[in-house]
Amino acid sequence: MDNIRHFIYDYFVAVGTDESTSKYLNMLVLAIALTVIIYAIDFVIRKLLIGLFSKFALRSKTNFDDLLVANKVPINIAHIIPLLIAIEFVPFVFYDFQNFEVVFERGLTVFALILALWIVRSLLHTLKDYFKTLPSLKDKPIDSYIQVFMIFAWIIGILSAIAILTRMPLINFLTGLGAASAIIILIFKDTILGFVASIQVSINDMVRIGDWITFEKYGADGDVVEINLATVKVQNFDKTITTIPTYALISDSFKNWRGMTNSDGRRIKRSLNITQNSVKYLTKDEVDTLKDIQLISSYLENRQADIDSYNKQNGINKELLLNGRNLTNLGVFRKYIDTYLKHHSAINKDMMIMARQLAPTPQGIPLEIYAFSSDKRWENYEYIMADIFDHVIAAVPYFDLEVFELPNTTSFVQKQIVLKKDTDLMD
Repeated sequence: MDNIRHFIYDYFVAVGTDESTSKYLNMLVLAIALTVIIYAIDFVIRKLLIGLFSKFALRSKTNFDDLLVANKVPINIAHIIPLLIAIEFVPFVFYDFQNFEVVFERGLTVFALILALWIVRSLLHTLKDYFKTLPSLKDKPIDSYIQVFMIFAWIIGILSAIAILTRMPLINFLTGLGAASAIIILIFKDTILGFVASIQVSINDMVRIGDWITFEKYGADGDVVEINLATVKVQNFDKTITTIPTYALISDSFKNWRGMTNSDGRRIKRSLNITQNSVKYLTKDEVDTLKDIQLISSYLENRQADIDSYNKQNGINKELLLNGRNLTNLGVFRKYIDTYLKHHSAINKDMMIMARQLAPTPQGIPLEIYAFSSDKRWENYEYIMADIFDHVIAAVPYFDLEVFELPNTTSFVQKQIVLKKDTDLMD
């Protein structure tokens, strides 16, 4: 090697170049030659490694090696040998310029740190993509773990690089850095909050990829598609994407529908307002008419017999309907709804089924249906609920009840027509 350097130097001296210039030209030629050689070696090694990995990936059954190629692991590894060659030959190239040699050696050492971080990052991204293909890890926030590890790796790498460039021991540099910790915390506040939130979200199993969440504060209502250190991405049902800060999951309230998804049914909880003026006691003739409704015929038969027996035993005067025990049209209707739900094919019979009356309101008496549909898919769930209420609303007139509804133009016109007819008859 020394012979090559001397040969180039002697050549420039022989053509009449002074000693100082010859040394600079000698260094320049050697630097260019080394750069070309390193680039050529790097090119050849990259092609060889990529070719070998690609062939191996085609023959293997696992997709892990395919992910290694996709995340550029072979390309990053290929840089190692050219880097080692460069480090080895820097003293040879800058033999006559010690200051340049020190600068380039430090620069190559820093580049070695960066290359190590690139390789680690490529391997971690490969592991991340591979873990996402595993059913047992598909819903885990792998992105958060990778990002946390890479943040620590980059911090250590950057601090080490600064220590190398400044020739300051790393421990001394970290000690001095402690004085600026307040500024660092302020700058990286969101990152620190996201890091803590990611750990809590993971440990407490609050959110998984694929969960349906509703976060009204951020307008999110859809499936979680990505969880990373700083944000959680939710694909809403209208296909828009909402980005939520990760720390908001532990500082604010949101709804996770996983419990419903994992259960045996999806809850139906909706009420129908009945006009209070339409509620009344049922006469014997009205009860006999309602016995034609098959779902409650046996109930009415038995119930009416019990009521008649009680009233007779206690000598109740039934000339006034209020006396004693009686059936009401609202109570019979409530029993009809309960029986109808228990016979509905789309209702889960192993979960709670109830038709209940809520406290009266200015809009009438709420009659609430509380049950669970067997099919939890949104479209089918809405169809089942609509089918139930279509039937219930249509059944209301059969019990001589009315559904509360605010007056509209048509109702006012009809009332005026009735009043006019009454007035004409009086005249």
